[in-house]
Amino acid sequence: MRDFNKGGDRGGFQNRGGFQNRSFDGPREMHKATCSECGKECEVPFKPTEGKPVFCRECFQKKRPKRF
Repeated sequence: MRDFNKGGDRGGFQNRGGFQNRSFDGPREMHKATCSECGKECEVPFKPTEGKPVFCRECFQKKRPKRF
């Protein structure tokens, strides 16, 4: 049987790339948009898709479920 804890990794799961290794340190490209809720001009970190709603920071926070 294989020793999964060998080498000090966490439970034998090794990060071989993918989402966990992605670096968010650099500047994001921001795109201008109009909030679908309040109509305010805003910038978002993704390219808006036609036909899908985009929300400014304030309206997005209002729509998020409350955290405990």
